[in-house]
Amino acid sequence: MAQIPDTLPELLIADNADPTAARRIRRLAATGRLRKLYAGLYTSNLDSPLEAIVLRHWRTIVGHLLPGGVISHRSAFDGKPHAGSLVITRGRTRRDLELPGLTVQVVPGPGPHAKPPANDSRYGALYLASDPRRYLENLTRGRGWPGRVLPQEAIEESLDRILMIGGEHRLNQLRDQARAIAPALGYPTQFKRLDGLVGALLGTQAIKKLTARQALARAAGRPYDPSRLEIFDALFATLNAAVLPDIPDPAPSGRARENFAFFEAYFSNYIEGTTFTVDEAENIVFHGQIIENRSEDSHDVLGTFNAAMTSPWRDQPPRTVEDFLFWLRGINALVMQARPDKRPGEWKHKPNQAGNTLFVAPELVAGTLREGFERIQALAQPLARAMMAMFVVAEVHPFMDGNERTARLVMNCLLSSQRLSRIIIPTVSREDYLLPLKALSHNADSAPLLASLTRIQRWSAAVDYERPRSQVREIMTRCNAFHEDLRHYQLVFP
Repeated sequence: MAQIPDTLPELLIADNADPTAARRIRRLAATGRLRKLYAGLYTSNLDSPLEAIVLRHWRTIVGHLLPGGVISHRSAFDGKPHAGSLVITRGRTRRDLELPGLTVQVVPGPGPHAKPPANDSRYGALYLASDPRRYLENLTRGRGWPGRVLPQEAIEESLDRILMIGGEHRLNQLRDQARAIAPALGYPTQFKRLDGLVGALLGTQAIKKLTARQALARAAGRPYDPSRLEIFDALFATLNAAVLPDIPDPAPSGRARENFAFFEAYFSNYIEGTTFTVDEAENIVFHGQIIENRSEDSHDVLGTFNAAMTSPWRDQPPRTVEDFLFWLRGINALVMQARPDKRPGEWKHKPNQAGNTLFVAPELVAGTLREGFERIQALAQPLARAMMAMFVVAEVHPFMDGNERTARLVMNCLLSSQRLSRIIIPTVSREDYLLPLKALSHNADSAPLLASLTRIQRWSAAVDYERPRSQVREIMTRCNAFHEDLRHYQLVFP
């Protein structure tokens, strides 16, 4: 530092390598233009809390005080201070450096140039512990260590994510790398623990070594997607706190039930791109006519209608998780029966996505649905259970095709079982339905979905389905239900 400019940086270091600059910094501090943070460290910021300044510049400060130190143990996973603490491996002496708002816990141990090297990453004047090193470090146990390392459950969940995303090869690679560096780091016991956890996840060692629910589920052959559970829980919390209406079924039997099921099937397919005129759909459902060159599409509409009309798919939801999985496959098989290439009623065998939304991986489908079912069953209000079920199925996307239609049939079955109004999603309300789903999936924002579905349910129940089907169609036309011009039309009540 050759000179001190008039506009001082927020952090200044009085380095003995430049005695002249160091004297100037100390002179400025003596005149009150600087505040002292730590020995040789000053700030020109005279207003902000010292704790905030230290945390803004923690990498520069720690790199100056402990050059070549390795950000390690819990801090290696956080990549920054946690709860005002940072763990650094360096030298041979255990000590703490106390700065405003930050305690640097110095742990003795090999640096980044141990033999063989742990391949720690350069991070300014510091290093960041490599993956195998940080997993070993965080499996250290004993007095004084709980605050410096992650709980074992967190380590197991992290290992499970590696297995889920990178597969067995990536997890075995991590274990092999840890095996190679453990002796040089002095971590033979930690490696034995890591080896046991990896073996349990891969099914080659006893699962009694595991404690995390996610890891235990995988070891038991029922792995699930933890990121989806976070979204499920966000929706669950909102639904559990909400007060939702119980709107009676306007079409429980006879012609009304038939009319409702027809328009439910028509719109549910239209929203997925299986578009027919209403006349064509009537010919398919009521006259057995298969539209020329559109046999599969015709059967999609007919299958959806049959599921909306007949038990058990219409009004007998499952009571156990095993029945839930079987029942979902049955609905999808009915709707998609004319598309053998889509493997109707079978869990998907390849990943699927819509736009930038990547759905649950095939091997996690059954386990994630199981977790979703627990949340469905725990909700007290029928509409809450129905919304939860619809979102769980839509978010998992368990089949190659027909997922959204299956999800809406599941929702409506739960409503019919309580003699409540089913929900029709008319074409004009497509974005009012799809955009809240995306908001929940991407941002865990569940309020828009509740508002949208409760309004659409009220509209669905407001139509008189006892009238002849042509009159029901006229009512829906006046409500703008069939409009695709969503910019200029919106759904109105009859």
